[in-house]
Amino acid sequence: MSKITFIGAGSLVFTKNLVRDLLTFPAFEDCTLTLLDVDEERLGYAKQAVENIIAAGSYPAKVEATMDRAKALTDANGVVCTILVADLPVWRTDMEIPKKYGVDINIGDTRGPAGIFRFLRTVPVMLDICRDIERYCPDAVFLNYSNPMAMLCRAMQGETKVNVTGLCHSVQGTAAMLAKWIGAPMGEITYKCAGINHQAFYLEYKWNGKDAIPLIRDAILNKPEIYNEEQVRNEMFLHLDYYVTESSGHNSEYNAWFRKRPDLIEKYCTHGTGWNPGEHALPIKNVEKRRSDWKNRLIEWRDSPIDLGRGNEYASYIFNAVFGDGTLFQFNGNVRNLGLIDNVPPGACVEVPVLASRQGFSPIHMGPLPDQLALLVNISARCEELAVEGALTGDPRKIFHAICFDPLTSAVLSLAEIKSMVDEMFAANRDWLPQFKHFS
Repeated sequence: MSKITFIGAGSLVFTKNLVRDLLTFPAFEDCTLTLLDVDEERLGYAKQAVENIIAAGSYPAKVEATMDRAKALTDANGVVCTILVADLPVWRTDMEIPKKYGVDINIGDTRGPAGIFRFLRTVPVMLDICRDIERYCPDAVFLNYSNPMAMLCRAMQGETKVNVTGLCHSVQGTAAMLAKWIGAPMGEITYKCAGINHQAFYLEYKWNGKDAIPLIRDAILNKPEIYNEEQVRNEMFLHLDYYVTESSGHNSEYNAWFRKRPDLIEKYCTHGTGWNPGEHALPIKNVEKRRSDWKNRLIEWRDSPIDLGRGNEYASYIFNAVFGDGTLFQFNGNVRNLGLIDNVPPGACVEVPVLASRQGFSPIHMGPLPDQLALLVNISARCEELAVEGALTGDPRKIFHAICFDPLTSAVLSLAEIKSMVDEMFAANRDWLPQFKHFS
Protein backbone atom coordinates (compact mmCIF):
# COMPACT_ATOMS: atom_id res chain seq x y z
CA MET A 1 0.00 0.00 0.00
CA SER A 2 1.33 3.41 -1.02
CA LYS A 3 0.99 6.65 0.90
CA ILE A 4 0.66 9.87 -1.09
CA THR A 5 0.66 13.23 0.69
CA PHE A 6 -0.86 16.47 -0.59
CA ILE A 7 0.70 19.63 0.86
CA GLY A 8 -1.69 22.52 0.25
CA ALA A 9 -4.66 20.17 -0.17
CA GLY A 10 -7.01 23.14 0.19
CA SER A 11 -6.28 23.82 -3.49
CA LEU A 12 -9.39 21.78 -3.99
CA VAL A 13 -9.77 21.58 -7.75
CA PHE A 14 -6.20 20.36 -8.18
CA THR A 15 -6.48 17.92 -5.29
CA LYS A 16 -9.71 16.45 -6.66
CA ASN A 17 -8.31 16.01 -10.16
CA LEU A 18 -5.07 14.40 -9.04
CA VAL A 19 -6.80 12.05 -6.61
CA ARG A 20 -9.16 11.02 -9.41
CA ASP A 21 -6.18 10.33 -11.68
CA LEU A 22 -4.24 8.37 -9.05
CA LEU A 23 -7.11 6.04 -8.25
CA THR A 24 -7.46 5.00 -11.91
CA PHE A 25 -4.14 3.14 -11.55
CA PRO A 26 -4.60 -0.36 -10.05
CA ALA A 27 -1.40 0.11 -8.03
CA PHE A 28 -3.01 2.98 -6.10
CA GLU A 29 -6.59 1.75 -5.65
CA ASP A 30 -5.86 0.88 -2.00
CA CYS A 31 -3.46 3.75 -1.25
CA THR A 32 -3.61 6.13 1.68
CA LEU A 33 -4.26 9.73 0.63
CA THR A 34 -3.01 12.14 3.27
CA LEU A 35 -4.21 15.74 3.04
CA LEU A 36 -2.32 18.59 4.70
CA ASP A 37 -3.27 22.27 4.82
CA VAL A 38 -2.79 25.19 7.19
CA ASP A 39 -6.49 26.13 6.89
CA GLU A 40 -8.60 23.65 8.83
CA GLU A 41 -11.87 24.59 7.15
CA ARG A 42 -10.50 24.25 3.63
CA LEU A 43 -8.88 20.98 4.68
CA GLY A 44 -12.27 19.67 5.75
CA TYR A 45 -13.79 20.44 2.35
CA ALA A 46 -10.88 18.71 0.64
CA LYS A 47 -11.34 15.57 2.74
CA GLN A 48 -15.05 15.44 1.89
CA ALA A 49 -14.29 15.84 -1.81
CA VAL A 50 -11.77 12.99 -1.77
CA GLU A 51 -14.20 10.79 0.17
CA ASN A 52 -16.78 11.45 -2.54
CA ILE A 53 -14.37 10.26 -5.23
CA ILE A 54 -13.47 7.12 -3.28
CA ALA A 55 -17.15 6.31 -2.80
CA ALA A 56 -18.04 7.01 -6.44
CA GLY A 57 -15.35 4.61 -7.65
CA SER A 58 -15.86 2.04 -4.87
CA TYR A 59 -12.11 2.18 -4.24
CA PRO A 60 -10.52 0.53 -1.17
CA ALA A 61 -8.36 3.63 -0.68
CA LYS A 62 -8.53 5.64 2.52
CA VAL A 63 -8.14 9.34 3.19
CA GLU A 64 -6.81 11.15 6.22
CA ALA A 65 -6.55 14.89 6.92
CA THR A 66 -4.09 16.54 9.25
CA MET A 67 -2.46 19.88 10.02
CA ASP A 68 0.65 18.11 11.35
CA ARG A 69 3.33 18.05 8.64
CA ALA A 70 5.46 15.42 10.36
CA LYS A 71 2.48 13.06 10.57
CA ALA A 72 1.51 13.78 6.97
CA LEU A 73 4.98 13.02 5.63
CA THR A 74 5.97 10.02 7.73
CA ASP A 75 6.53 7.03 5.42
CA ALA A 76 5.08 8.79 2.36
CA ASN A 77 6.03 7.36 -1.03
CA GLY A 78 4.94 10.44 -2.96
CA VAL A 79 4.42 14.09 -2.06
CA VAL A 80 2.64 16.78 -4.08
CA CYS A 81 2.92 20.48 -3.24
CA THR A 82 0.51 23.26 -4.27
CA ILE A 83 1.09 25.95 -1.65
CA LEU A 84 0.79 29.74 -1.79
CA VAL A 85 2.72 31.68 0.84
CA ALA A 86 0.99 34.93 1.87
CA ASP A 87 -2.38 36.03 0.61
CA LEU A 88 -3.83 38.92 -1.34
CA PRO A 89 -2.74 41.91 0.83
CA VAL A 90 0.96 41.26 0.20
CA TRP A 91 0.61 39.42 -3.11
CA ARG A 92 -1.13 42.38 -4.71
CA THR A 93 1.90 44.58 -3.94
CA ASP A 94 3.89 42.37 -6.33
CA MET A 95 1.72 43.81 -9.09
CA GLU A 96 0.78 47.25 -7.83
CA ILE A 97 4.21 48.59 -6.89
CA PRO A 98 5.79 47.80 -10.31
CA LYS A 99 2.66 49.16 -11.99
CA LYS A 100 3.14 52.46 -10.16
CA TYR A 101 6.63 52.66 -11.65
CA GLY A 102 5.39 51.82 -15.14
CA VAL A 103 6.16 48.08 -15.23
CA ASP A 104 2.83 46.60 -16.35
CA ILE A 105 2.92 42.98 -15.15
CA ASN A 106 0.31 40.52 -16.32
CA ILE A 107 0.38 37.60 -13.86
CA GLY A 108 3.59 37.93 -11.89
CA ASP A 109 3.99 34.42 -10.48
CA THR A 110 7.04 33.23 -12.40
CA ARG A 111 9.85 35.76 -12.91
CA GLY A 112 10.52 39.49 -13.06
CA PRO A 113 10.03 41.69 -9.96
CA ALA A 114 6.72 40.09 -8.97
CA GLY A 115 7.88 36.53 -9.49
CA ILE A 116 11.14 37.13 -7.63
CA PHE A 117 9.40 38.53 -4.54
CA ARG A 118 6.89 35.68 -4.60
CA PHE A 119 9.92 33.36 -4.66
CA LEU A 120 11.58 35.15 -1.74
CA ARG A 121 8.46 34.61 0.39
CA THR A 122 8.03 30.99 -0.66
CA VAL A 123 11.54 29.51 -0.66
CA PRO A 124 12.02 29.35 3.14
CA VAL A 125 8.81 27.33 3.46
CA MET A 126 9.73 25.02 0.58
CA LEU A 127 13.17 24.34 2.04
CA ASP A 128 11.55 23.55 5.40
CA ILE A 129 9.24 21.07 3.64
CA CYS A 130 12.26 19.46 1.98
CA ARG A 131 14.06 19.12 5.30
CA ASP A 132 11.00 17.38 6.72
CA ILE A 133 10.92 15.05 3.70
CA GLU A 134 14.58 14.23 4.32
CA ARG A 135 13.67 13.45 7.93
CA TYR A 136 10.38 11.55 7.58
CA CYS A 137 10.31 10.06 4.07
CA PRO A 138 13.78 10.44 2.48
CA ASP A 139 13.02 8.14 -0.46
CA ALA A 140 9.79 9.89 -1.45
CA VAL A 141 9.20 11.42 -4.87
CA PHE A 142 8.38 15.12 -4.43
CA LEU A 143 6.41 16.81 -7.21
CA ASN A 144 6.12 20.59 -7.00
CA TYR A 145 3.35 22.57 -8.68
CA SER A 146 3.93 25.84 -6.77
CA ASN A 147 5.26 28.89 -8.59
CA PRO A 148 7.70 30.39 -9.31
CA MET A 149 8.61 26.95 -10.56
CA ALA A 150 12.17 27.39 -11.84
CA MET A 151 13.58 29.33 -8.89
CA LEU A 152 11.94 27.08 -6.29
CA CYS A 153 13.14 23.90 -7.97
CA ARG A 154 16.64 25.34 -8.41
CA ALA A 155 16.83 26.14 -4.69
CA MET A 156 15.43 22.79 -3.53
CA GLN A 157 17.58 20.74 -5.90
CA GLY A 158 20.71 22.67 -5.00
CA GLU A 159 20.23 22.78 -1.21
CA THR A 160 18.65 19.41 -0.37
CA LYS A 161 18.89 15.72 -1.26
CA VAL A 162 15.16 15.38 -1.94
CA ASN A 163 14.13 13.64 -5.17
CA VAL A 164 12.18 16.65 -6.43
CA THR A 165 11.07 17.94 -9.80
CA GLY A 166 8.59 20.61 -10.85
CA LEU A 167 5.58 20.08 -13.08
CA CYS A 168 3.67 22.52 -15.26
CA HIS A 169 0.61 22.24 -17.50
CA SER A 170 2.00 24.29 -20.34
CA VAL A 171 3.94 21.72 -22.39
CA GLN A 172 1.17 19.18 -22.87
CA GLY A 173 -1.50 21.91 -22.93
CA THR A 174 0.15 23.87 -25.73
CA ALA A 175 0.94 20.71 -27.68
CA ALA A 176 -2.77 19.88 -27.65
CA MET A 177 -3.67 23.44 -28.68
CA LEU A 178 -1.34 23.30 -31.69
CA ALA A 179 -2.74 19.90 -32.69
CA LYS A 180 -6.25 21.35 -32.63
CA TRP A 181 -5.15 24.29 -34.79
CA ILE A 182 -3.88 21.99 -37.54
CA GLY A 183 -6.66 19.42 -37.21
CA ALA A 184 -4.43 16.61 -35.93
CA PRO A 185 -5.46 13.96 -33.39
CA MET A 186 -3.22 14.40 -30.35
CA GLY A 187 -2.38 10.69 -30.43
CA GLU A 188 -0.59 11.22 -33.75
CA ILE A 189 1.60 14.10 -32.49
CA THR A 190 5.17 13.77 -31.22
CA TYR A 191 7.46 16.59 -30.13
CA LYS A 192 10.76 17.58 -28.53
CA CYS A 193 10.54 20.52 -26.16
CA ALA A 194 13.21 22.24 -24.08
CA GLY A 195 14.09 25.55 -22.43
CA ILE A 196 13.09 26.90 -19.02
CA ASN A 197 9.74 26.80 -17.28
CA HIS A 198 7.10 28.85 -19.16
CA GLN A 199 9.70 29.62 -21.80
CA ALA A 200 10.42 26.24 -23.35
CA PHE A 201 10.13 25.78 -27.11
CA TYR A 202 9.05 22.95 -29.39
CA LEU A 203 12.29 22.14 -31.17
CA GLU A 204 10.39 19.48 -33.12
CA TYR A 205 6.65 19.09 -33.61
CA LYS A 206 5.56 16.24 -35.87
CA TRP A 207 2.31 14.73 -37.11
CA ASN A 208 2.70 11.04 -37.95
CA GLY A 209 6.44 11.55 -38.16
CA LYS A 210 6.31 14.53 -40.55
CA ASP A 211 7.30 18.09 -39.67
CA ALA A 212 4.10 19.98 -38.74
CA ILE A 213 5.71 23.39 -38.16
CA PRO A 214 4.74 24.62 -41.68
CA LEU A 215 1.12 23.68 -40.92
CA ILE A 216 1.20 25.70 -37.71
CA ARG A 217 2.65 28.71 -39.52
CA ASP A 218 0.02 28.44 -42.25
CA ALA A 219 -2.81 28.30 -39.68
CA ILE A 220 -1.52 31.37 -37.83
CA LEU A 221 -1.01 33.40 -41.01
CA ASN A 222 -4.26 32.48 -42.73
CA LYS A 223 -6.81 32.06 -39.94
CA PRO A 224 -7.39 35.31 -38.04
CA GLU A 225 -9.25 33.54 -35.24
CA ILE A 226 -6.15 31.43 -34.57
CA TYR A 227 -3.76 34.37 -34.72
CA ASN A 228 -5.98 36.38 -32.39
CA GLU A 229 -6.29 33.57 -29.88
CA GLU A 230 -2.62 33.89 -28.84
CA GLN A 231 -1.25 37.11 -30.30
CA VAL A 232 1.94 37.35 -28.24
CA ARG A 233 2.94 33.72 -28.71
CA ASN A 234 2.05 33.78 -32.37
CA GLU A 235 4.18 36.90 -32.92
CA MET A 236 7.06 35.21 -31.14
CA PHE A 237 6.66 32.14 -33.34
CA LEU A 238 6.50 34.13 -36.57
CA HIS A 239 9.69 36.03 -35.70
CA LEU A 240 11.68 33.47 -33.67
CA ASP A 241 10.64 30.39 -35.70
CA TYR A 242 9.80 28.15 -32.71
CA TYR A 243 6.63 27.94 -30.64
CA VAL A 244 6.81 28.72 -26.91
CA THR A 245 4.97 26.66 -24.33
CA GLU A 246 3.31 29.14 -21.98
CA SER A 247 0.36 31.45 -22.67
CA SER A 248 0.50 34.90 -24.22
CA GLY A 249 -0.46 36.48 -20.92
CA HIS A 250 2.60 35.04 -19.22
CA ASN A 251 5.03 35.46 -22.12
CA SER A 252 4.09 39.10 -22.63
CA GLU A 253 5.90 39.86 -19.35
CA TYR A 254 8.97 37.67 -19.95
CA ASN A 255 10.47 39.79 -22.73
CA ALA A 256 10.92 43.43 -23.74
CA TRP A 257 8.70 43.45 -26.82
CA PHE A 258 5.03 43.64 -25.86
CA ARG A 259 4.32 45.43 -22.56
CA LYS A 260 6.68 48.41 -22.45
CA ARG A 261 4.22 50.93 -23.95
CA PRO A 262 0.45 51.40 -23.64
CA ASP A 263 -0.02 51.16 -27.41
CA LEU A 264 1.77 47.79 -27.48
CA ILE A 265 -0.31 46.51 -24.57
CA GLU A 266 -3.47 47.52 -26.44
CA LYS A 267 -2.28 45.97 -29.70
CA TYR A 268 -0.89 42.64 -28.46
CA CYS A 269 -1.92 42.05 -24.86
CA THR A 270 -5.49 43.25 -24.40
CA HIS A 271 -7.43 41.07 -26.81
CA GLY A 272 -5.21 38.07 -27.56
CA THR A 273 -4.02 36.56 -24.28
CA GLY A 274 -6.20 33.48 -24.62
CA TRP A 275 -8.41 34.82 -21.81
CA ASN A 276 -11.44 37.07 -21.73
CA PRO A 277 -11.11 40.35 -23.68
CA GLY A 278 -9.62 43.14 -21.62
CA GLU A 279 -7.80 40.95 -19.09
CA HIS A 280 -4.42 42.41 -20.00
CA ALA A 281 -3.49 43.14 -16.39
CA LEU A 282 -4.13 41.26 -13.18
CA PRO A 283 -7.85 41.67 -12.36
CA ILE A 284 -7.34 42.44 -8.66
CA LYS A 285 -11.05 43.09 -8.13
CA ASN A 286 -11.91 39.69 -9.58
CA VAL A 287 -9.36 38.05 -7.28
CA GLU A 288 -10.86 39.92 -4.31
CA LYS A 289 -14.32 38.68 -5.27
CA ARG A 290 -13.13 35.09 -5.51
CA ARG A 291 -11.41 35.39 -2.14
CA SER A 292 -14.56 36.74 -0.50
CA ASP A 293 -16.66 33.94 -2.00
CA TRP A 294 -14.20 31.12 -1.40
CA LYS A 295 -16.48 29.03 0.80
CA ASN A 296 -19.30 28.88 -1.73
CA ARG A 297 -16.80 28.07 -4.47
CA LEU A 298 -15.30 25.24 -2.43
CA ILE A 299 -18.73 23.79 -1.70
CA GLU A 300 -19.54 23.98 -5.42
CA TRP A 301 -16.28 22.22 -6.37
CA ARG A 302 -16.68 19.63 -3.62
CA ASP A 303 -20.22 18.73 -4.70
CA SER A 304 -19.74 18.98 -8.48
CA PRO A 305 -20.39 15.85 -10.60
CA ILE A 306 -17.58 13.30 -10.35
CA ASP A 307 -15.84 12.20 -13.52
CA LEU A 308 -13.73 9.12 -12.79
CA GLY A 309 -11.86 9.32 -16.11
CA ARG A 310 -8.11 9.93 -16.02
CA GLY A 311 -6.86 13.41 -16.97
CA ASN A 312 -3.56 14.46 -18.55
CA GLU A 313 -1.69 15.77 -15.50
CA TYR A 314 1.75 14.18 -15.23
CA ALA A 315 1.83 13.48 -11.48
CA SER A 316 -0.12 10.21 -11.32
CA TYR A 317 1.79 8.74 -14.28
CA ILE A 318 5.10 9.65 -12.63
CA PHE A 319 4.14 8.08 -9.31
CA ASN A 320 2.98 4.96 -11.15
CA ALA A 321 6.33 4.72 -12.98
CA VAL A 322 8.46 5.13 -9.86
CA PHE A 323 6.54 3.22 -7.17
CA GLY A 324 3.42 1.88 -8.89
CA ASP A 325 3.44 -0.77 -11.60
CA GLY A 326 6.69 0.55 -13.09
CA THR A 327 5.37 1.56 -16.53
CA LEU A 328 7.91 3.99 -17.98
CA PHE A 329 6.70 7.55 -18.43
CA GLN A 330 8.36 10.48 -20.19
CA PHE A 331 7.41 14.01 -19.19
CA ASN A 332 8.82 17.52 -19.31
CA GLY A 333 10.15 18.32 -15.86
CA ASN A 334 12.15 21.05 -14.15
CA VAL A 335 15.65 19.90 -13.24
CA ARG A 336 19.12 21.40 -12.90
CA ASN A 337 21.07 21.85 -16.12
CA LEU A 338 23.77 19.27 -15.53
CA GLY A 339 24.77 18.60 -19.14
CA LEU A 340 21.24 18.85 -20.54
CA ILE A 341 21.12 22.07 -22.62
CA ASP A 342 24.55 23.04 -23.88
CA ASN A 343 24.06 26.82 -24.16
CA VAL A 344 22.11 27.54 -20.95
CA PRO A 345 24.04 28.23 -17.71
CA PRO A 346 25.28 25.03 -16.02
CA GLY A 347 23.30 24.29 -12.88
CA ALA A 348 20.38 26.56 -13.75
CA CYS A 349 16.88 25.09 -13.68
CA VAL A 350 15.76 23.95 -17.14
CA GLU A 351 12.63 22.22 -18.42
CA VAL A 352 13.50 19.17 -20.51
CA PRO A 353 12.18 15.66 -21.21
CA VAL A 354 12.66 13.36 -18.22
CA LEU A 355 12.14 9.59 -18.07
CA ALA A 356 10.46 8.31 -14.89
CA SER A 357 11.10 4.68 -13.92
CA ARG A 358 11.81 2.46 -10.94
CA GLN A 359 15.28 4.06 -10.95
CA GLY A 360 13.78 7.53 -10.44
CA PHE A 361 14.28 10.45 -12.83
CA SER A 362 16.57 10.36 -15.88
CA PRO A 363 16.71 13.75 -17.66
CA ILE A 364 17.49 13.64 -21.38
CA HIS A 365 20.33 15.60 -23.02
CA MET A 366 18.89 18.05 -25.58
CA GLY A 367 22.03 19.67 -27.01
CA PRO A 368 22.05 23.42 -27.73
CA LEU A 369 19.00 25.60 -28.25
CA PRO A 370 18.88 27.62 -31.49
CA ASP A 371 20.92 30.80 -30.95
CA GLN A 372 17.97 33.20 -30.91
CA LEU A 373 16.18 31.09 -28.29
CA ALA A 374 19.32 30.73 -26.18
CA LEU A 375 19.72 34.52 -26.08
CA LEU A 376 16.20 34.96 -24.74
CA VAL A 377 16.28 32.05 -22.31
CA ASN A 378 19.72 32.90 -20.93
CA ILE A 379 18.60 36.33 -19.73
CA SER A 380 15.84 34.85 -17.60
CA ALA A 381 17.91 31.88 -16.44
CA ARG A 382 20.77 34.09 -15.29
CA CYS A 383 18.38 36.46 -13.50
CA GLU A 384 16.86 33.46 -11.74
CA GLU A 385 20.28 32.14 -10.73
CA LEU A 386 21.14 35.51 -9.21
CA ALA A 387 17.80 35.71 -7.38
CA VAL A 388 18.29 32.21 -5.92
CA GLU A 389 21.77 33.14 -4.71
CA GLY A 390 20.40 36.32 -3.16
CA ALA A 391 17.61 34.45 -1.41
CA LEU A 392 19.91 31.79 0.01
CA THR A 393 22.50 34.29 1.25
CA GLY A 394 20.08 37.01 2.35
CA ASP A 395 21.77 39.52 0.05
CA PRO A 396 19.28 42.15 -1.15
CA ARG A 397 21.84 43.61 -3.54
CA LYS A 398 21.72 40.41 -5.60
CA ILE A 399 17.92 40.65 -5.73
CA PHE A 400 18.20 44.21 -7.01
CA HIS A 401 20.70 43.16 -9.67
CA ALA A 402 18.51 40.23 -10.75
CA ILE A 403 15.60 42.63 -11.30
CA CYS A 404 17.87 45.17 -13.06
CA PHE A 405 18.27 42.77 -15.97
CA ASP A 406 14.69 41.50 -16.15
CA PRO A 407 13.76 42.20 -19.80
CA LEU A 408 10.49 44.05 -19.21
CA THR A 409 11.76 46.02 -16.22
CA SER A 410 14.93 47.14 -17.98
CA ALA A 411 12.93 48.15 -21.06
CA VAL A 412 10.85 50.55 -18.98
CA LEU A 413 12.93 51.85 -16.07
CA SER A 414 16.31 53.41 -15.35
CA LEU A 415 18.64 51.83 -12.80
CA ALA A 416 17.74 54.44 -10.18
CA GLU A 417 14.04 53.84 -10.76
CA ILE A 418 14.54 50.08 -10.44
CA LYS A 419 16.36 50.62 -7.14
CA SER A 420 13.48 52.69 -5.77
CA MET A 421 10.96 50.10 -6.89
CA VAL A 422 12.89 47.20 -5.35
CA ASP A 423 13.34 49.07 -2.06
CA GLU A 424 9.60 49.67 -1.91
CA MET A 425 8.86 46.01 -2.64
CA PHE A 426 11.26 44.93 0.12
CA ALA A 427 9.49 47.26 2.54
CA ALA A 428 6.08 45.81 1.59
CA ASN A 429 7.40 42.28 2.18
CA ARG A 430 9.33 43.00 5.38
CA ASP A 431 7.28 40.62 7.55
CA TRP A 432 7.71 37.75 5.07
CA LEU A 433 11.46 37.87 4.49
CA PRO A 434 13.27 36.74 7.64
CA GLN A 435 16.32 35.75 5.62
CA PHE A 436 17.11 39.41 4.85
CA LYS A 437 18.65 41.47 7.63
CA HIS A 438 18.66 44.75 5.70
CA PHE A 439 17.19 45.94 2.44
CA SER A 440 19.33 48.81 1.13
